[in-house]
Amino acid sequence: MRTAVIERTTGETQISLTLTLDGTGKSQVDSGVGFLDHMLTLFARHGDFDLCLTCRGDTQVDFHHSVEDIGICLGQAFTKALGEKRGITRYGQFLLPMDETLVLCAVDLSGRDYLGWAVELPSARVGEFDTELAKEFFLAFVRACPSSVHIRELAGENTHHILEAVFKGMGRALREAVALDGRHLQDIPSTKGTL
Repeated sequence: MRTAVIERTTGETQISLTLTLDGTGKSQVDSGVGFLDHMLTLFARHGDFDLCLTCRGDTQVDFHHSVEDIGICLGQAFTKALGEKRGITRYGQFLLPMDETLVLCAVDLSGRDYLGWAVELPSARVGEFDTELAKEFFLAFVRACPSSVHIRELAGENTHHILEAVFKGMGRALREAVALDGRHLQDIPSTKGTL
């Protein structure tokens, strides 16, 4: 089982996270940020990842520190669980429709961090969640799990739908990228010999 446990404590957050890449999509998420709980539950379900997360953060200030630090921890968990990345597919992509929304998510577990974010969010908030924090979450993720990630909104009007499509689509794209390639289980998928 490709599993990782991450514990992170700072002056702003205290996070415990367990991730299993080859899971069944089960999750227990208590981030202190209700909308993020919903998004991470969808991410785990559509990625077939098992995810257990608790976060105690300074949400009396705002949700920024919690959201960013959870992105860091999730990225660290992927990095740890993937190890040398031997035998993985490496690339993943998914085009996710949700009602009026259409979002493309593509990932390369390249060892180089880049986030291409082409997502227009009509509303600044969904419930109590500042929608600009979604980009901060994925920036933190790609820095902690160095990868090239492109997220593009091709259509969309409802902010909740757009963000839900992003998290579901990223779950699906990462599910494909971390999948083991039965033809090359001992290989690192790069002509360099390392990722």
